[in-house]
Amino acid sequence: MSMVRLGSSMEQPCEAPPNYNAVNVIQKGAVGDGETDDSQAFMRAWESVCGATTEAPTLYIPDEKTFLLKPLKFRGPCKSPVIYVLVQGNIVAPAEIKEREDEDDDNWIVFSDVNGLRVTGNGHIDGEGETCPRNHISIDGCNGVTISNLHITAPESSPNTDGIDISRSVFVYIHDCFIGTGDDCVAIGGGSSNITIDRVSCGPGHGISVGSLGADGKTETVEDVLVKDCHFHGTTNGARIKTWQTEAVEVSDISFTGVRGTSSTEEAIQFSCSESVGCTNIIVNDIQITSSVPGEITRSSCLDAHGLVSGPSFPPLDCLKQ
Repeated sequence: MSMVRLGSSMEQPCEAPPNYNAVNVIQKGAVGDGETDDSQAFMRAWESVCGATTEAPTLYIPDEKTFLLKPLKFRGPCKSPVIYVLVQGNIVAPAEIKEREDEDDDNWIVFSDVNGLRVTGNGHIDGEGETCPRNHISIDGCNGVTISNLHITAPESSPNTDGIDISRSVFVYIHDCFIGTGDDCVAIGGGSSNITIDRVSCGPGHGISVGSLGADGKTETVEDVLVKDCHFHGTTNGARIKTWQTEAVEVSDISFTGVRGTSSTEEAIQFSCSESVGCTNIIVNDIQITSSVPGEITRSSCLDAHGLVSGPSFPPLDCLKQ
């Protein structure tokens, strides 16, 4: 089972904003018994919220209910500069693959072309990933995203279940989350810059990764990434940069600082860059990743990674070129 649990934000309470104008999905025909398809009721509620000109229009998903949704796309642009989605209840995907197929793509819930979107609440989102495991959250083509107080879980043995994938996005701030899956906790893809990952607890999983980049010779860049004060719990790696051997990849200004935890494999730090281009200005400061296996030690590996170790690091990063 793949699960996303929402939690109240440290900056804002989980309740809807003062003087909010809520559209309750129940009022639009949703049943909330976990068995009836509530997809069309949600779409009717979204059309009302997205078209509203009132202050703080809110799509309200009440607690003590479980709503079964087939693949949905909540499209903008919307009329209000800020749109709220308050998830207090549970949302679940169909268990049968044939009921979740989409003619356009294999995403389940999509928000597209919506400016000022704020999703909050104390609810659960269950992707029923056992039948067709995939990543949990994709941030694609976005500007100015903050994600906090999410609890993302999937079995350690489940493949392709990244917690959060970022691509073609700028100014993304992920903080105070727990992510435990069978793949990368956070993966930063091409076209991304000004990414901060702060106080994320990661494990099980593959750690926090830049990449992989440059598959099939694709031109991709990643720059200005800060990973700080994160903790790994028996991940197969900790900090990673993964690129294909191509001249079309450019990785620069990547910092890992104040990272702690354990790795279930020997290779806790892996900076694997293109030999023809390399990675530049990789900064490592105060990393301590030991083995979760008693008696074993961890090590680092680098391939054409250039940067600086500015503070204590374990395992040592002698492979990082000056």
